[in-house]
Order: sequence, then structure tokens, then C-alpha cells
Amino acid sequence: MTAAKVGDPTTLNRLYGRSSGHKLRAQQQQLIDTLLPQIAVPEDGEITSARLFGDARPLHFEIGFGGGEHLADRADLLPDHGFIGCEPFLNGMATALTHIRDRHLANVRLHMGDALDVLRRLPDASLTMAYLLHPDPWPKARHAKRRMVNDGPLALIASKLKPGGELRIATDHPTYLDWTLMVMQRHTGTLDWLAEKPKNFLEPSGGWVETRYGAKARREGRRPYYLRYRRT
Repeated sequence: MTAAKVGDPTTLNRLYGRSSGHKLRAQQQQLIDTLLPQIAVPEDGEITSARLFGDARPLHFEIGFGGGEHLADRADLLPDHGFIGCEPFLNGMATALTHIRDRHLANVRLHMGDALDVLRRLPDASLTMAYLLHPDPWPKARHAKRRMVNDGPLALIASKLKPGGELRIATDHPTYLDWTLMVMQRHTGTLDWLAEKPKNFLEPSGGWVETRYGAKARREGRRPYYLRYRRT
């Protein structure tokens, strides 16, 4: 694995993106004020399954969950697993809270802010799965260092995955796809690509829930790509 160095453009110390959009409706604001504090990731200290859920259940981690539909569907599908979702965008957080309330999901914890801050506080080898689905591609070359798929964040994610744990990445942006394949090659032997034929990355695998971004891409004639990597 290529180690990220301080000052190296491949090191990402924080995530970039907007934090709010249109004004929340009254019911959405109420969820932010009442439900979010109940299920928020603790603000300090080590983050473990036992601390969040009271047991040693498998942990899943989603980076930038958008509107939370994938997070909610996976949590509903696997009620005996624990899910941590991080999203800095206020409107996305409000939508995710609506899913959690309506589907009575007790196995989700949320953080409104930078996913890297939460990842650093997880014990090594504690995650069963990590998800990075349709991240901001930052398509301009001068913004490449802002992409989540960079050596620093990938090294951090790999350290938090259990041996055999899986990182799933989805994108419909050709630039981000090319960048991801290039960067991930440097991590072969730590995060190995689970693709043996085109179908393995052209169609979602079993249990992979399509996000609204993926569905939108298909409607607009863009092909989403589905990349799976296993922690060796």
C-alpha cells in the first residue's frame, strides 16, 4: 500500500461539500431537533458496537448517505447488524431521519458531519462493510485531492475493515471511475477488487440497494458502475 504523507495531495484530512440547501419543513426540523439527538453517534471517545447498540453485532459504515434510502434499506434488511451513517448535508439528514422514523429502525446511528472524524474513532478491524456510493466526483483536476477515493482515506478505511470485510463504491461519473480504478490499484493486496468479468461491476450484486443517485443516472442515460473490494 502507498502510505499517504503529510502535505501529500493524496492525503485528505476533511471532506468537502455543502452543508445545507432549501429550508426544512416543520416536521423535518422536528426530527433534527428530537430524533437525531437520540440516535447520534457520541461526540467523543471510542465508537464500538457495544457502545452504540449494547452488543457485538457486525458494523456497517456509510460515507455520505445522501437521502439515506440505501442506509435505511440495508438496515431494514439486516436488523441484527448495526449501521453508522455520516452525512454533512442537513437536508439529506432530515430525509434519512424520516426513513428511520417511518420504518422504526433501531439499528442505525447517525453523524451530521465529516465521516473521517468518526472513522478515526473506530477500533481497527471493527467494520464488516463500508459504503461510498455516488460521492461528489470533483471532476476538475485541481480538485482531485478533495475526492474521498485517495490514498489517505483508503488506508484509513482499510484499517477499520475486518479481514474479509468489504468496501463498496458506486459512481456514474467516468472521471471518477477512472480515478478510482487507478488509485485502487495501489492498494491491491490490502483491498482487492472482486471482479472477474464485466457483469461483476456493470450490475449491482445481491443485497446491493440502488440509491436515488444511481436511479437518476439510469434515467438520464448514464451507466452506474459498482465496485466491490475485499480487505485481505
